[in-house]
Amino acid sequence: MLDGAKALSRGVNDIFDQPLIQRCQQHKIKNVRDKLPERLRAVAERRMRQAYHAESALQAEGLLTELAAELDKTDPGAAASLREGMAETLTILRLGLPPTLARTLRSTNPVESMIEICREHSKNVKRWRDGTMALRWCAAGMLEAGHQFRRVNGHLHLPKLRAALDAHFTKNVSAVSQDEDQKVA
Repeated sequence: MLDGAKALSRGVNDIFDQPLIQRCQQHKIKNVRDKLPERLRAVAERRMRQAYHAESALQAEGLLTELAAELDKTDPGAAASLREGMAETLTILRLGLPPTLARTLRSTNPVESMIEICREHSKNVKRWRDGTMALRWCAAGMLEAGHQFRRVNGHLHLPKLRAALDAHFTKNVSAVSQDEDQKVA
């Protein structure tokens, strides 16, 4: 789960071989909405939410592409914002997760909540001695945040998420190994 920050995306891509990224749909809606004139905001937001709740990723991509084409005429900046990272906002739909679990994973809000609790926990520290001190305070903040966490909506479907991720990575690994075998041959 990432918001639209390019540095985060770059860091994840640098660390992991083939990461599966879900961009925050709430941030995407807000970014597109903020670029539009007042009269178009509610309609665009409604259509984006409708697309993100579509039956399939293909249907959602079609609805979003159609909206982007319409926005090209009135506000090209909003259309470009909608197209940027569109595929990454549809990862949950591609995995075919049940709606209750998908609702939790659509947004970075749970992660941002934990980060805010960590900040609040360490706000009175004025003199950071070194990196390990920062890590200790961060860990203490996360432990504090853990007391405030609730059960993940759709937690009973977490095995389905695991199976979908395993299937996705198995498919990608076999496709890569087949390409390598063809190069060797």
